[in-house]
Amino acid sequence: MSSPLLHATVCCYAFECSSFLTNPITYGYMDGFDSAVQCVTVLYWVCDPQMIARGKNASDLFPAVVKNVACKNIEVKKLVYVYLVRYAEEQQDLALLSISTFQRGLKDPNQLIRASALRVLSSIRVTIIVPIMMLAIKEAASDMSPYVRKTAAHAIPKLYSLDPEQKDCLIEVIEKLLADKTTLVAGSVVMAFEEVCPERIDLIHKNYRKLCNLLIDVEEWGQVVIINMLTRYARTQFLNPNMNEDKEEKEKKKTEATAIVKRKPYVMDPDHRLLLRNTKPLLQSRNAAVVMAVAQLYFHLAPKAEVGVIAKALVRLMRSHSEVQYVVLQNVATMSIKRRGMFEPYLKSFYIRSTDPTQIKVLKLEVLTNLANETNISTILREFQTYIKSNDKDFVAATIQAIGRCATNIGEVRDTCLNGLVQLLSNRDELVVAESVVVIKKLLQMQPEQHSDIIKHMAKLTDNIQVPMARASILWLIGEYCEHVPKIAPDVLRKMAKTFTNEEDIVKLQIINLAAKLYLTNSKQTKLLTQYVLNLAKYDQNYDIRDRARFIRQLIVPTDKSGALSKYAKKLFLALKPAPVLESPFKDRDHFQLGSLSHLLNAKAGGYQVLPDWPEAAPDPSVRNVEVKESVRAVETVTARDRGPLGAPQNPRGARGPSSGEDVKKSEKKSKPRIGSSESESEEDDDSESESSESEEEESEEESEEETKKKKKVGNERLENTRTTDIHTHTHSERRNTHILNCVQVFDTICKPAWLYMQFLLNPPLPVSVPQTIIPSGNLKTYELLHRITGEGLSVEYCFSRQPFSPDPHMVAVKIQFTNSATSEAKSLHVEDAKLQSGMRIKEFPEIEVLPAGETISVVMGIDFCDSTQAANFQLCTHTRKFFVSIQPPVGELMMPIFMTENEFKKEQGQLMGMNEITEKLTLEEKCQGEHAVVQRVTTAANLSRVPCGSDKECRFAGKTVTSGSLVLVSVVTKEDGAAQLTVNCEKMVIGTMLVKDIHQALTQ
Repeated sequence: MSSPLLHATVCCYAFECSSFLTNPITYGYMDGFDSAVQCVTVLYWVCDPQMIARGKNASDLFPAVVKNVACKNIEVKKLVYVYLVRYAEEQQDLALLSISTFQRGLKDPNQLIRASALRVLSSIRVTIIVPIMMLAIKEAASDMSPYVRKTAAHAIPKLYSLDPEQKDCLIEVIEKLLADKTTLVAGSVVMAFEEVCPERIDLIHKNYRKLCNLLIDVEEWGQVVIINMLTRYARTQFLNPNMNEDKEEKEKKKTEATAIVKRKPYVMDPDHRLLLRNTKPLLQSRNAAVVMAVAQLYFHLAPKAEVGVIAKALVRLMRSHSEVQYVVLQNVATMSIKRRGMFEPYLKSFYIRSTDPTQIKVLKLEVLTNLANETNISTILREFQTYIKSNDKDFVAATIQAIGRCATNIGEVRDTCLNGLVQLLSNRDELVVAESVVVIKKLLQMQPEQHSDIIKHMAKLTDNIQVPMARASILWLIGEYCEHVPKIAPDVLRKMAKTFTNEEDIVKLQIINLAAKLYLTNSKQTKLLTQYVLNLAKYDQNYDIRDRARFIRQLIVPTDKSGALSKYAKKLFLALKPAPVLESPFKDRDHFQLGSLSHLLNAKAGGYQVLPDWPEAAPDPSVRNVEVKESVRAVETVTARDRGPLGAPQNPRGARGPSSGEDVKKSEKKSKPRIGSSESESEEDDDSESESSESEEEESEEESEEETKKKKKVGNERLENTRTTDIHTHTHSERRNTHILNCVQVFDTICKPAWLYMQFLLNPPLPVSVPQTIIPSGNLKTYELLHRITGEGLSVEYCFSRQPFSPDPHMVAVKIQFTNSATSEAKSLHVEDAKLQSGMRIKEFPEIEVLPAGETISVVMGIDFCDSTQAANFQLCTHTRKFFVSIQPPVGELMMPIFMTENEFKKEQGQLMGMNEITEKLTLEEKCQGEHAVVQRVTTAANLSRVPCGSDKECRFAGKTVTSGSLVLVSVVTKEDGAAQLTVNCEKMVIGTMLVKDIHQALTQ
C-alpha cells in the first residue's frame, strides 16, 4: 500500500474512532460488554501498535479520548491514561477540564488507576495546578501501595522542573520516601533525590545502611542509580583506603624509615566495608549497566588489593553487543593505566577479531598498549604485526601509533620497533608509509645521532610520499638534524623549492623552516635557495605563510633595520627540543566518574555531578546510626475485613493508607499499654538495619529474658505476628471488634501455651497436641553441609524440618545431622562467627561435647532468613578445626502453612491483585495430571497447606512467610490435555516470582 493511501486510511479510521468515542449512546452503555470491548479495541489501536507507538500524531483524538476518562471500565480507564500521559502536555487546556476526574482517580481502589492518575496529573505542565500536584504527591507518598509511592517519586522531578520554588516541600516528601523499606520505591526516590537536592547529603545518613542492604533486591534501573549516588556519598564520608600507598609515592625522595614512622595504620569504616560487600554480588548481574556501576564503585572506593575482582566481570561484558563493548572498553582503557596488573591475566581477551568494528579495534589496541610490559611485549608486538596486514586503513594507522607508544614506554624494544617501522616505509600503501613516518619522527627525537641512516632513508621518500603530514614530518626531521646529513639536506630543499607553490600549507611552513635552518648552518650552499623560498612565500595566498616568511627574513638575514633578536637566531631555531611523550588519550579521564557520559565524551555533560575528593579527616560515623525507640505494644480496634486469617490485623491491600512508621507510632502513643508485650519485635518493626551496634544486641538479649519471665506468669497474650494499625472504623465495627478482642483475652487466660492457642484458632478439628505438618520427615529433602573428606571424617547434612521452632516462631527450623566416620571421636561441635546479612538472625544449637566414632546425632537450630533466600554463613567448629559452611533456603521453606476457608481465600486473593499477582501457564507432566499428584508436588516445593475448594479442577494452597507473616496464596487450575494455570498472590513480589519458578519446575519436570 502506498504511503498516501495508508495516510488516508489512517485518517478515515481516526475519524471513525473519534465518532465512536464521542457517541453518547456508546458512552452511555460503556459498562456493557460489547461496547467496552469495542472501546478497548479502539483505544488499543490508538495507543499501541498503529499510532502513538509508531510515532504518528494522534493528538486530534484528544477531545474524544479525554471524555472517556470517567468511564467505570478499568481497562478503558487504563488506556485513556496511557493516551493522556502522552498528549497532556500538548493539549493542556483540554486536560485541565478533567482535573476533577484525575483527582477522583487518585482515590480509586485500584492501585494502577491511582498511579496512572498521578502520572497524568504530573504530565500537565501548567503552573496553575502546582498546588494540586503538590497535594497529590504528598498523599501518594503515604499510599499503601508501593507502586503508587514509586509513581509519586517519579512525579517529584517533574514538579520541581515546573516550579523550583517547591523545593523545600519536595525535600520533605523525599525524606519521607527515603525512609520507605520497599525495594520498589528505593531506586525512584534516589533518582528524585539526585534531581532535586543532591547536595542534601544529610538525608542519606539515616538511610545509608538500609539502601546498602536493599540494593540486592532493587530493580536493575534502581540499582544503577543507587550505586552511583552511594559512590559520591562514600567519597565524602570515608577516608581513602589507599591513603598510605599514595603517601609513599609522594615521599619517594625521603628515607623509608621516616615514611614508616609518619604512616598511620588505616582502618576501614564498617559502613565502607558494608557498601563494598553488598555490591560485590551484583558483579554477576545480567544487566551490563549494573555491572559497570559496581565496577566504577570498586575502582573509585575499594583498596587496590580488592579492585581486581571487577576485571573478570568486565571481561565477561565484552561478549555482549558492540555498543556495550564500546562503553566497557572505554572504561577498561582508563582503568588499565592505573591498575595494569588487574587485566594482565585476561590479555588474550583483548585480542582483536576480524569481525570487530573499527572503534572496538582501536579501543582494544589502546588496552593492549596500556598492558604492555617487558614480559609480554614480544607477544603483543607479534600480534601487532598481524594487524598491520588488515584492510582497515584506520585500524592499521592506529596499530602503527600503538607500536610507537610501546617503543616509547619500553626502552628495550625501541630499536626493534624502529626497525620494523622503517621496513613499513617500503609498503605499497601510502597511508601506512605516512603514518610510519610520523611515528618514526617522534622516535628519532630520542636518539637522533644513532639513526642518521634512517634519516637519509626517509629523505629519499620525499619523491614518493604525497600525504601532507608525512612530507611535513620528513622535512622537520631533516631540518632539525641537518648537521647529521649535511650533503642531503640542501638537495632536499632544492627539490622542495621547485614544488613549493603546489604544496599544502603545512608542508610550505616546514619548507620555510628547513630553509631558515640550512641558512644558519650552511649559508654558502643554501643562501640563494633560502631567498628564493622566502620570495615565493611572500606572495602566498595564506596569510600565515606570508607572516612567517616576513618574520624569518627579518630574523636570519641581517640588515640595518634588524633588531636584537637576529643575534640569537641560531639559538632560536636550533635549540635542543625535548623528545615527545606518547601518552594514552585516556590518561587524565579518571577525574570523571567512570561509566558516566562525561567520561565517555571526555567533556563535562549536562547534569554531571563531580566526583568529590576524599576528606582529609574522617567525618563522624555516628550520623549513620539509627535510633531504635523502645515502644510498648498496644491493641487498637480494627475492622473485621482487615483481620487476616490468623486473627492478626493487616492493612487493606489495594487501598490507600499509611505506608509505614509515622501513623503506627501515633497510634501506639494513643493506645493503652498491654502486659507481656515483646519489645524485641518493636525493634524489628522500626528498622532492620540497626543490628550493627553491640549495645543493641545486648538490649535484645535482656528483652528476650524479660519476655520469657512474663510468659511464665501471664502466658502468650497475643499472636507473635500481631501488628497495630491506625484505621478509621465505623461504630458498628468497633463494637464487633471489641467483642472479638475480649473473647480472645478470655481464651488466653485459659490456654496458656501459645501453640495450643494457635492450633485451636487456626484448625479446631485437629487434635491440639499434634503440630500441623505437610510432609513427613522421611520425605524431606536433605542437603549436604560438610562432606566427610573435607571434614576429615565428619560429615554434616541438613534439612528443613517444617516444624515450628519453639524458641522463636519467626525462625525457620533447620535439622542438622552429624555423622562421625573417622576413627577418633569428635569433640566440642558448635557454631562460631556467623556472617549474616542485615536483619538475619541465628539461634545456635547446644554444643555437642563428644561424638564417638561411627555415631550419628541430630540437632535443631533456628535461622531467621528475613524472608530472603540469601545464605546464612557461619563456621562449624570442632576442637581441632573450623569449617566455613553456608545454608541457603529454597523459597518454599521460608513459609509456614495456615488454615483458610474458601471464602477467606477468595477475599484475600481479591485484595492481592495487580502487581502482587503472578500468573503463568504450564503443561503438567504425565505423572502429575491427577489432583493428588499436584497437591503432593506443590506441598513438596513449598511449605503450604491445602485450602478447601468446591471445584475438582482447582487446587488451592495458603501460607505465610515465617518472618513477616506476609500472605502467600497459590492456586493451580487444571484444564484439558494437561494444560494448567499457576497463580501466586503474595505481598512480596520477589518471593512470589521465585515461588512461581519453583512450583512450575515441580509440576513440569
